[in-house]
Amino acid sequence: MAYVIPAPTVPALPIADSSDLFPVRRVYCVGRNYAAHAREMGGDPTREPPFFFMKPADALQPVPGGTVVDHPYPPKTANYHFEIEMVVALAKGGRDIPVEKALDHVYGYAVGLDMTRRDLQDEAKQLRRPWELGKAADLSGPVGPLVPASRAGHPAKGTISLAVDGTVKQKADLSDMIWSVAEQIAYLSAYFELAPGDVIFSGTPDGVGAVTKGQTLTGAIEGLGEIRLKVV
Repeated sequence: MAYVIPAPTVPALPIADSSDLFPVRRVYCVGRNYAAHAREMGGDPTREPPFFFMKPADALQPVPGGTVVDHPYPPKTANYHFEIEMVVALAKGGRDIPVEKALDHVYGYAVGLDMTRRDLQDEAKQLRRPWELGKAADLSGPVGPLVPASRAGHPAKGTISLAVDGTVKQKADLSDMIWSVAEQIAYLSAYFELAPGDVIFSGTPDGVGAVTKGQTLTGAIEGLGEIRLKVV
C-alpha cells in the first residue's frame, strides 16, 4: 500500500541548543487568559471556564533564536494583530489528567506569537461563526526554540513582553494568567485525548495591536529567550 500523493511534511519546532526537532501533532490555543486582556477584548476577567480554539499544525512558523526572520503579512486583512504567548509542548498525553500531575506531561516551553487577522475574527464573532479565517492564517504561529522543562523548569512567573520597532506594546507576568498551564492541560484532557506532540498557546496579556509591513516584532519571555520577526 502506498500514498496516492506525496505525504505532507511533519510540522516541527526547533529545540534550543540542539539540532533535534519537536514534531507537532495538534495546536490548542486558550482565549482571554489574562484578566487585562479579557477586559480589553470586552470579556469577563473572572475564572469562568476557559475556552479554546485551534490552529493547524502547519500554521506554525519555526523561528530560530538570534536572528530576524521574515514573517509574511497575510492576505484578506487590513488589521493584523500580534499576541505574545508562552507556548507549551507536551511529551506525554492522556485523558482526564489530574491538575497535580499535568506538568509531568510537558516537554518544554517557548516564546510564541498568535498572529490574528483581527478584522476577520471580529466579523466572525458578530456573525457567530468559527474563528479559523482570523486565527489560522498560514504561518500565523511563530514559535521560537523550545527550552526543555529539564532545563527551564515550569515557568509560573516571569516577564512576558512584545515590542514593535523597539517600543514595548505588551508587558505582563506569567503569574497573571487566569488559568495556569497545569489547569489548561487538565481541562483540555477532559475533552480530548492529548498526545505527545500537542502544543498549547497559553494566552496573551493586554496591549495587543496592529502591525504593518516593515515593522519588526520582538517577543520575549524571561528564562525562555526572545524571537524577532520582520513583517514583510
